[in-house]
Amino acid sequence: MPKPDSSLNSKFIFVTGGVMSGLGKGVTAASVGRLLSNAGFTVTAVKIDPYLNVDAGTMNPYQHGEVYVLKDGAEVDLDLGNYERFLGIEMTSDHNITTGKVYQHVINQERTGDYLGKTVQIIPHITDDIKRRIRAVAEGHDVCIVEVGGTVGDIESMPFLEALRQLSHEESNNCVLFLHVTLIPHSKNEEPKTKPTQHSVKELRSIGIQPDLIVGRSATSLDDEVRQKIALFCDVPAEAVFSNPDLEDIYHLPMSLEEEALDEYVMERLNLLENSLPIPDRDTTWRQSVTAPKNEEVNIALVGKYGLEDAYISVYEALKHAGISHGVQVNTLWVQSEILDDGDTSFLSKLELDGIVIPGGFGSRGTPGKINAIRYARESGVPYLGLCLGFQLAVVEYARNVLNLKDAHSSEIHPETSNPVIDLLPDQHDIDELGGTMRLGELETHIQENSLAHSLYGSNSCLERHRHRYEVNPNYIDSLEEFGLKFTGKSGPRMEILEVPGHPYFFGTQFHPEFTSRPTNPSPPFLGLVHAALKHSSTKNNKK
Repeated sequence: MPKPDSSLNSKFIFVTGGVMSGLGKGVTAASVGRLLSNAGFTVTAVKIDPYLNVDAGTMNPYQHGEVYVLKDGAEVDLDLGNYERFLGIEMTSDHNITTGKVYQHVINQERTGDYLGKTVQIIPHITDDIKRRIRAVAEGHDVCIVEVGGTVGDIESMPFLEALRQLSHEESNNCVLFLHVTLIPHSKNEEPKTKPTQHSVKELRSIGIQPDLIVGRSATSLDDEVRQKIALFCDVPAEAVFSNPDLEDIYHLPMSLEEEALDEYVMERLNLLENSLPIPDRDTTWRQSVTAPKNEEVNIALVGKYGLEDAYISVYEALKHAGISHGVQVNTLWVQSEILDDGDTSFLSKLELDGIVIPGGFGSRGTPGKINAIRYARESGVPYLGLCLGFQLAVVEYARNVLNLKDAHSSEIHPETSNPVIDLLPDQHDIDELGGTMRLGELETHIQENSLAHSLYGSNSCLERHRHRYEVNPNYIDSLEEFGLKFTGKSGPRMEILEVPGHPYFFGTQFHPEFTSRPTNPSPPFLGLVHAALKHSSTKNNKK
C-alpha cells in the first residue's frame, strides 16, 4: 500500500493532565504517537516543561527523575526519553520547551530592540514565541504531539495553555485535538470516582479549552457506566472516553489503546483516516517485539544512591530491551549503594545475582558502596556493566585493588587524593556556570578490533551520548593497561570503553548507551550484559 500523503498539513494533538502530576501523560501521548506511526504517519513530539529552568541539567533526580540527554547535547525531562523509545525518533533541544527558554529568548529580543518599542507582555509576545516553537518542530511531519507538563490549574502552565488555545483557533478545521489525561481513583469499596475528572475538565474549560477526548488513568479499565458518566459531565461523546489501566509493561499500552480503537477515533477527528494504511498493512514490529515470549529469567542489580526508579529509568528500560531481544525476563533489583559502604558484600551474595549495573551519577554519597560492588563483580565473576560514573569507579577500583594505589580516587569526589586516576577534563577548568557546560551529546568512539567492544558493536566505531566533566587521567593509562585493564574504545585522547579480558563480562562506558536503546533496537552493551547474565544463570543453576 502507498504511504500516506506527506504533503498533508501538520496535525496537532495537545495532551494535558488533570488531578495530579506523574499520571503517565507522557507514556499515553507516546503510545498514541506509536499507533499513528504504525498507521503510516510521520510523528514528532514536543514536551512543554513550565518550570523556570532553561533545561533539566541542574535538576535533582529526586524531583524530576533522570536527566535525559539528546543527540545534540540537550539535557531534558525523562518524558523525551519515552518519546524516543516509543516513536523510534531522535529529538533535539527544540523538542523541549521550558518557561526559562521562552522567557530568556523574549527578554533577549526586548534588550536588542526587536519589538520596536512595544510593551512586551505575556500575550502576545510569550504566547507567540511558544506557538512559533511548536510550529517549527511540527513542520514536515504529519502529526505533532504536544504534551504540557504538570497539571491543569498550575499557575506556571497558564501561558502555555493559552498559546495552545490560540493555536487551535488559528489552525484550520480538523487540525487540532485536545487529549486530557486524568485520574480515576477508587474508593475503599472499589467504586471508581469521576468527581476529580469533572473538576479537572471544568478547570480546563474555564480557560477556554474543551477536551476532545479523555483518557482515564486507573487501576482497571473503565466500564460503560463510568464512561457514560464522564461523557455526561465533561461534555464529550462516550466513545471519546478511553482507559489507561495498570499494565504489566508500559510497552503494552499502545495495544491496549488500540483495542479500544483510540487510534481510529483520533484519525477520524483529525481527518486522517482515509490517508492511513489499512489495518492489515500497519507496522506490527512493535507488537511482535514487546510481546515476544520470555522463556528464562536473570537477576541484575542496579546499584545506585537514589531510591527512586525514575532516577535510572533509561537504564531500567535498556535492560528490558535487551531482555526482549534475548527472550529473557530481566528482574532488576534496586540496591541502595550506601548499604555496601562498609565493605560487606554478603547482601549481594544473598541476591544470587547474574549481573550488576552501576549507572551514572554525581557526588560522593554512596560512592564507597559502588566501589565495593564493582570489586565484588570483578573478583566473583559476576557480569558487570558500568555507565559513566560506573565506568570511572571501575577504574578507581582497579587502581586500588590491582595496582595497589590505595588512595586512588576521582578528583571530583576526593580532591585531595594523591592518585587522581579520574580527573577533570582539560576544557572544564575555567567554566563557571553549571548548566549545559559538560561534555554533552552524541560523539564518536573509535573501537579497537579483536575486542569485546568490537564484537558487541560489530563496527570500528559507535555514536553514543555523553554527559560528564571528568575523564580517565592520561597519566595512569599505561599502568592500568600494563596490569590488565584494557581501554578498547577511545575518542581522541579520551578513554571511552574499558574491559577486563578473561572476565565473563566486565565492561564500562564513559558514555550513556542507555539513551540510545530502543525496544526494537537494544543497546549493544546491554545486550552483552544480559547474554553474559544468562550464561551465569545457567552455570549457577547447574551447580545447584
